Amino acid sequence: MQKVLRKSLNDIFSPMVLKFVLQIGFGSIALWVVLLSVFWDSYSAFISSYIAQIPFVGGWEWFQSTGSFVTALLLGYMMIIITISLLTSLLSEPLLIKLAKQHYPDAPVVGSASVSFSILLTLKASAIFLALFLITIPLLFVPIVGQVWMLWLWSILIKEPTAYDVGSLFITDKTLLKEKRKKSRIISVIASLFNYIPILNIFAALFGQILFLHHILGKR
Repeated sequence: MQKVLRKSLNDIFSPMVLKFVLQIGFGSIALWVVLLSVFWDSYSAFISSYIAQIPFVGGWEWFQSTGSFVTALLLGYMMIIITISLLTSLLSEPLLIKLAKQHYPDAPVVGSASVSFSILLTLKASAIFLALFLITIPLLFVPIVGQVWMLWLWSILIKEPTAYDVGSLFITDKTLLKEKRKKSRIISVIASLFNYIPILNIFAALFGQILFLHHILGKR
């Protein structure tokens, strides 16, 4: 894993990867800054209404004010992360192939991810992520426990889409792919750590893909 991590860190800051990530990342940020600015009043009203319905803590005045504001910001942040994940899933294939040829010239590209299925997996992961996030909002305010839980939630966004998008390019053997996917949870958690760092959070989705690429091709 150390070798995979070292190679992935070298790749993520290479010029062609930086160009891709910056375009996807800042494009997603700009999109949601504009949308939330335009619809902020109705958006924040929805969050406040939802917070008030949460059992036990929803009636607390401090939680309605502070919790609503923090949750509105967090949810907006999550939408940016989801958008980056979706666009990365859809657009990263040529970049992954270039990286594979650079590190593993003898590794053949044996397939391609289905765009529709890739979108479906990303939307499914996003729906699960958002549902769990909204249901467990009070947990996020618990020191340490909330941060660990949030890290696991972020990993949901990366795990399945990454395994499919990268695995489809280089592995046709379903048994082998299943074996390689056993470490995809660890890989997705490592990649999700980027979400705790401003600006570097735009690297998380692609970093997960690059980690998985080196994981599946590194021992060939």
